[in-house]
Amino acid sequence: MTPSSDPHGGGDGGPLEGAVVAVAGAGGPAGHATLLRLAEAGAVVVAADADAERLALGVDAARFAHGGATVTGDTVDLLHLAAAREWAAKIEKEFGRVDGLVHLVGGWRGSATFAETDLADWELLHDLLVRTVQHTSLAFEGPLARSGNGRFVLVSAAGASKPTAGNAAYAAAKAAAEAWTLALADGFRKAVPDGPPAAAATVLIVKALVHEALRAQRPGARFAGFTDVTELATSICQLWSQPTEEVNGTRQWLTPQP
Repeated sequence: MTPSSDPHGGGDGGPLEGAVVAVAGAGGPAGHATLLRLAEAGAVVVAADADAERLALGVDAARFAHGGATVTGDTVDLLHLAAAREWAAKIEKEFGRVDGLVHLVGGWRGSATFAETDLADWELLHDLLVRTVQHTSLAFEGPLARSGNGRFVLVSAAGASKPTAGNAAYAAAKAAAEAWTLALADGFRKAVPDGPPAAAATVLIVKALVHEALRAQRPGARFAGFTDVTELATSICQLWSQPTEEVNGTRQWLTPQP
């Protein structure tokens, strides 16, 4: 993909101008920030979330902030592979290509001690943090490769690299999602053995995320090592400015590495 003169774009002619980027799990604070930043950069943004109300809030805010941008929302249940495939096919048919999939589907469960771990938490987190990555990656691999400069972006947590006793289920799910994403990256690499990959899969790692509403709820908290959702959104957008071979298969730390 090269910079586009697509009339939908409202950006500055950079690498995301006219790019078509899907955002999964767009209904939360990180999703809202990412929609805003992508729209500002001139991308055509296709957002999805299981919560229609939260999704609409983010889509409307991005449209309002960037009047010339195309920002749409689809209520998609990414726990079903068929739904993910239908979503990817719909985007490619409507806009002609898919240049990115940003995976922001999240969730957390934990316990006071390892012995108190509830395996029902694992079942929930496996669905939210692993299965949705599996389904979106399988659905979007082909469209992203056809883009010529596609990106699959997973946001992960530092806890996957240094699990704590009370976060066994969460850390294990995040580690599995990272491994799956890096396997996708290897697939992109092997598809073009004699040149740069046509797409890149990468992992952005945070300790935790913070946003304005959370700061307002906890005015005395320091949030040391946390990544603001606006900083995360900027880091996501910068991935299209780097060659695929420099992005593919990387784990990029947005917080100090433990």
